[in-house]
Parts: sequence; C-alpha cells; structure tokens
Amino acid sequence: MQKSIYRFIDWFIPPAIRETESDRLMTRTFVLLHLLGPVMGHSVTYFLWQASAGAVWQFWATEAIVVSFLAIPLLLRFGGSLRLAAMVSVQVLVGLSLFGSFFFGGISSPLLPWFLIAMVLGFFYLADSIKVTLAGVALQLICFVTARIAFGDFPDLLATDSLKLANTFSILAALAYMTMLCLYYETVMRISLSLEQETIDQRGRLELLREAMETAELASKRKSIFLAKMSHELRTPLNAVIGYAEILRENFEDQPNASRKMQDLDRIHAAGRHLLALVTDVIDLSSIEANRVELSTQPVVLKSLIDEVIATASPLVSKRDNRMVVNMPEDLGTLDLDALKVRQSLLNLLSNAAKFTTKGTIMLTVLRRPSDRGDRLMLEVTDNGIGISPEGLRRIFETFGQAENDTVSRFGGTGLGLALTKRFCQMMGGTIEVRSERGVGTSFTMEIPMIAGRGAGDKPVPQAA
Repeated sequence: MQKSIYRFIDWFIPPAIRETESDRLMTRTFVLLHLLGPVMGHSVTYFLWQASAGAVWQFWATEAIVVSFLAIPLLLRFGGSLRLAAMVSVQVLVGLSLFGSFFFGGISSPLLPWFLIAMVLGFFYLADSIKVTLAGVALQLICFVTARIAFGDFPDLLATDSLKLANTFSILAALAYMTMLCLYYETVMRISLSLEQETIDQRGRLELLREAMETAELASKRKSIFLAKMSHELRTPLNAVIGYAEILRENFEDQPNASRKMQDLDRIHAAGRHLLALVTDVIDLSSIEANRVELSTQPVVLKSLIDEVIATASPLVSKRDNRMVVNMPEDLGTLDLDALKVRQSLLNLLSNAAKFTTKGTIMLTVLRRPSDRGDRLMLEVTDNGIGISPEGLRRIFETFGQAENDTVSRFGGTGLGLALTKRFCQMMGGTIEVRSERGVGTSFTMEIPMIAGRGAGDKPVPQAA
C-alpha cells in the first residue's frame, strides 16, 4: 500500500528532483500536502456553506481557490520546478486567507490561520527566494488594507456565532498541516545529520588514504633508488665474469679434449649475459621511476639505425628457423631521435616476436605517417606466432608481467622488455599498441613524433651496434 502511494506521489515529481534523497523527500511532502490540503480546506468551506445565507459569489470564489490547490502538483510535474510551484502555492494561499477573512468574519474568520501556514510554507520551500516571496505577500497585504479602508467595515455575510465550529475545524486542519511539516523537517534534519556524519567519516578516510599514498610513493621512490644503485653495483662484477669466461674460452679452444670445459664456459657466458640483460632492464626501469632518465635527441640517419637493429636481431630471429621481412622506404631522411631508446624498444619487440614464433615470419614495417599533430614515425613488428589471449593483453605491458601463466616456464623471460618499451615510448611522446589473436599471431605498433633533422650540413651521430 505504501509503495503504491509513493509511486502515485512520485508521478508528480520531475526526474531531475528525484536524484537525491533529501530533494525527493521534500518534494513528496510538498505534493502530499497539496493533495490533502484541499480535503482539509473543504472541512471549512462546508461550514461556510452551511452558515451562509445562500450560495453567494464570495463562497464560490473561495471554493474555486481551494480546489485550485489540486492543480499545484500538476504545475510541479509539467513546470519541472519546485520553486515555481511553491511560489504559486504560497501566494494563492495568502490570497485565499486574506480574501476569506475579508468576506467571512474579518479577524474571526476561520481562513485567517491559513495565512500563517502560507508563511511557514514560504520559509520551508522558498528560503532561497524569500525576498521575492515576502514582496508578493506584502503586495497582497497592501491590497487587503486598501480594500478595508475603502469599504469600511468587513462585509457581514455570516454571524460571528456561526463560525465557532468552522474555526475549530480550521484550527485542527492547520495543526494537522503543521504536524506534517514538522515531521518532514525532523526527517530532513535526521538525513542531513547522517549525511554530515558520512561526510566527516569520508573526509577521515580520504585523509588516511592520502597519507597511505604518500607513504607508498615514498617507499616506491626509495625502492627505485635502491634498485638503481644495487643494479649498478651488480653490473660491474657481471661484466668481469663474462669477460673472464670469454678469455678462458679462447684459451681452451686450441687444447684437445676441452669440449666439456668449453660447454661449461658457454653456460657460464650465456647465464652471465642473461643476468646482465636483466640487470640492465632493472636499471632502466628503476631510473625511469626515479625520474633520473632524460631524452637525448640527436640527428640520426633512420635507415642506418634500422639496419643496425636488423643486424643485431637477425640471429635471434633465425634461431627458431624464422624468416624476417622488412618493409621500409629507401630514404627516410635524418631525424632528431633518442637513438638508444628507439633501438632498444625495437630490439625488445623483435626479440619478443622471435621468442614466441617458430618456423614463421616476422615482419618489420617502417613508415612515415602524417597526422593532425605532425608526421609520426611508425614501427610495426608483426609475427604469426602463438598469439596472446584477451586476458594476457590486459597485462602485457605490466612490469614483470607475462601474457600467460606458463610463459616463463615454456619460453623464459622476465616480463621487463615490453614494460620498458612502453615507458620509452611515453617518454618520447609516442604510443604503443598491440593486436593479437590466440594461435594466429601478434602485432605491436609504435608511433613516435618525428622532428626534422638539422640539415644536410650537420653530420648525424654514428650509431654503435
């Protein structure tokens, strides 16, 4: 039953007003008062009918005004404004009380208490427009006083003794009306206090969260500095291990029956190179996180840079019987680039493709692509390897992340290469995207803003392999 009543009342309330609990409760009370108000008002007009000598026009005018309050909820629904509906309601109620007091009993009129109800409604619903509300009330009071002065005594349409019962019912109706307003006010205050307490609690939680974030950021910064220093210290002895392994291997090459020692030295050398690559990636990532890496852009002959990358990556590609296809214009010109970061990013993509492709094709495409923000260098690496699942695509660029759970056990790797490539692309103002289908292949696309080189007279920086 209660839900049906609320559903009926809510029909009069515009959707925009139903968004917050306090506004919905306020408007529900407003609609309910204007649906019940005419019913309570008819308890007074009934006694006026009984007491008046015939249906004078003043009675019918009073009856029409009382009935008109039923149209206020419709004004709310189709006007879309609670302020407009409340303004009309207050002014009409003031007019009703003054009109009824003038013709039905003067100061003893049963309609006079409704003037106070109108003022209470004005302060409840029109606090933001109280000056306009009071101006309308003052104008009606001026008209009332002017009519009183012009016509002298109030018209004697009813005997004073006949208004006692009407006054009683009018006072009871006014009390019921005020009780509903008080109940609404109490509910609103309770909701307001609850919201205020929630705001205080939320502010406390936000403060704790802010402190936790500051602590986490400080810890992350310290971690990055520690990794950068530790990785740098590790790289020195690793280079020594690799160097001595190479020297020992050269010494044993000419000795007979040294195949077992050569195999052990190859394992030491391979493990050292792998560990050195991992340490280098950690250094780069930790340096980026610690904001210690800067771009170093210099004029670079792009074709020479790509040729060096292809030469370096070719052994990795052919290791699994793969074939490399290169699509690149002959003359890409000289561009201002951070050659080291471009080379490392492209090598990461090619080695990643070579790792997950067997007896397939790895295609490198280099293009100059125009855009609204200027020309961009596009580097695309496509393979027809094992592909990546949709779940793996969501974590492919995470630090130490792997596309699949069994990637490390099947193919090795640390999950740093792609994460580092994305960081480099972002530093250079570019983007990297990946498209893949499980069992079909994968395509990585890097786009980097292109800046024209300094000119033909400037010598480009030589690139080390």
